[in-house]
Amino acid sequence: MEKEKWKFVDAYLDEQLHKKNSILEAVLANNRKNDLPAIDVSRTQGEFLRLLVTMTGAKRILEIGTLGGYSTICMAKALPEDGRIITLEANSIHAACAEENIRNARFEDRISIRVGEALKTLPELEKQKESFDFIFIDADKPNNPQYLEWALKLAKPGATILADNVVRAGEVINDHSTDPRVHGIRTFLERLANEERIDSTAIQTVGEKGYDGFVIGVVRK
Repeated sequence: MEKEKWKFVDAYLDEQLHKKNSILEAVLANNRKNDLPAIDVSRTQGEFLRLLVTMTGAKRILEIGTLGGYSTICMAKALPEDGRIITLEANSIHAACAEENIRNARFEDRISIRVGEALKTLPELEKQKESFDFIFIDADKPNNPQYLEWALKLAKPGATILADNVVRAGEVINDHSTDPRVHGIRTFLERLANEERIDSTAIQTVGEKGYDGFVIGVVRK
């Protein structure tokens, strides 16, 4: 019953605060057409991402986990003309769908997809001396601890790092869980707790995507 209420509230907030966006609706429709899992951020979460990019003034964004490019496009909407996003996607089918969505949204000049396992792509970014002022982690959760390390290596001083799906419907507190995603998040949080390079906190969320949460942190200057 509570989950249904969360969905209705999300729908209400979306209707009240956001105009219809044919581009984002087309992204979701194309994702369904290509059988991508329906695990994109919600519309309200996408707008939250867009506003964070606006508030931070980010111009160089790294996204770990593209899926169909919904969150990528939301963030790109806030970029200045010289802003750029590099987004990493391990699944070639997902990447192909995202490329089509990005092209249809006319953001291909601002978004570059790197296809391959992120833990193999991230070292390439370091070799290319890439650096970022906003990093969004939303990929396979067992590797979140390693993604945190790479995010800190590639982040500019003062950069924002945001990670999604850190509550797992409350399972994050279950130290007896057999789910590798839960263990990945728990290790990620433990490393954040002992990491002096970043000042971070977490917020729980409910909505059409269920019960979950974000971690947000700012890299110390």
